[in-house]
Amino acid sequence: MATINDFNFENKKAIIRVDFNVPLDGEFNITDTTRIEAAKPTIIKILEDGGSCVLMSHLGRPKGVSPEFSLSHILETVSKIIGVQVKFVKDCIGSKAEEAVAQLKAGEILLLENLRFYDEETKGDVKFAESLSKLGDIYVNDAFGTAHRAHASTTVIAQFFKDKKCFGSLLAKEIESIKKVLEDSQKPVTAILGGSKVSSKITVIENILDKVDHLIIGGGMSFTFIKAQGGKIGNSICEDDKLQLALNILKEAEEKGVQVHLPLDVVAADDFSNDANTQIVDIFNIPDGWEGLDAGLEARKKFYDVVMQSKTILWNGPLGVFEMENFAKGTIALGNSIAESTANGCFSLVGGGDSVAAVKQFGFADKVSYVSTGGGAMLEMLEGKALPGIEAILK
Repeated sequence: MATINDFNFENKKAIIRVDFNVPLDGEFNITDTTRIEAAKPTIIKILEDGGSCVLMSHLGRPKGVSPEFSLSHILETVSKIIGVQVKFVKDCIGSKAEEAVAQLKAGEILLLENLRFYDEETKGDVKFAESLSKLGDIYVNDAFGTAHRAHASTTVIAQFFKDKKCFGSLLAKEIESIKKVLEDSQKPVTAILGGSKVSSKITVIENILDKVDHLIIGGGMSFTFIKAQGGKIGNSICEDDKLQLALNILKEAEEKGVQVHLPLDVVAADDFSNDANTQIVDIFNIPDGWEGLDAGLEARKKFYDVVMQSKTILWNGPLGVFEMENFAKGTIALGNSIAESTANGCFSLVGGGDSVAAVKQFGFADKVSYVSTGGGAMLEMLEGKALPGIEAILK
C-alpha cells in the first residue's frame, strides 16, 4: 500500500483529492472544520519535502456552476488551518487552472474550484480525469469520504499516474483502522450498532458476525428485534417488514457463538419531544402510547460490562435520540465507557454520521482510538465491499 511516506515530493507538484465538503451556514461560515484539519498532515509533509500542493474537492451538490457552492468561500479558513496563504483558481481544468499550476512554486498551495461544477466529475468521465491529471506530477488520494464513489477525481484519474500515485496519511489511517477491526483485531471484539433502521445496517451485521464476539444493538433499530421476539414496543419505531430478518440475525449470531446484547430497559416518553413525560420501562413491555427514546439504566450497566471486557470496539450509531438533552444519557454513558476501555488499552473505532456527531458533541473525540471521517465509505468497507477510490491506488 503506497502512502505519501513512500515518496519524496521535492520539486514535485502533488495533485491531492481532499474532502473539503464541509457544512456552511447562511453567511458561508464553516460550522465544522474537521475534514480540513484531517487533510493537514498530508499537505504539510509534501510542503516540508519541498513540493507544492494542488487541492481538488467538491462542495455540496451543485447543478452546474453555482456561486453559493464555490470553494472560494472556504479559502480563508483553509489558509488559517494549514498555516499557509492558499491560492485559488476559478476553474479546475483548462487553461486557467493549468496557468495557475505552472506558476506554483515549492511550498505553495493552490485550491481548485468545485469539481462538481462539471457533470463529468460524478460521471467518472475519462477526458475530464485526464485534464485534471495534467495539474500534478504525483496523485494523492486523501478523501476517504468519497472513496466509495467511482468519480473522475477519486478513481478514474489514478490511471494516468501508473507508479506515481499513493494514499494520503488520512486515507491510509482510515484503511488501517478498519483493518484493525475486521482483520487484525484483538479479541474480544465488540460491535455496537445503533441508529433508527435495521435495514441500513443489515449487510454490515452479516459481514461482521464472523469477526465479532459481542454485538450490542441499540437505538431505534433495537425495537424491531424486540417486537420480532414478541415484545410490546408501544409507539416505538419499528420496521415491520424486517421482523423475520431480525430473527434470522439472532439465529445466525447464536450459531456463530456471537453474544447479542439488546437493551434491557428504555427511557420511554409519551411524545417525541424533549419536554415529554418519561418513565423507565422494561423494553419488552412498553405501554401503549409510549415510545422508547433512550437506553435505560439497566441497559447502560449491561453495555458498560461488555465494553469493559472488550479489546477491540467498533461503534456505529447512537443509543437514543441524543439530539434531545433528556434522551442523550444512554449515548453519553456509552461514550464514557468506551473512553474508559480505550484508556485501558482497547482499540476503539467510531464511524457513521450520527455517532461521529455525538462523539464530537460530548467531547469523546480525543478519548477514542480513531474517529472515521467517512460515513458511507466506512459502512461499505464494513460490509466487505471494495471501494473504487482505494482499488484505483492499489492497482
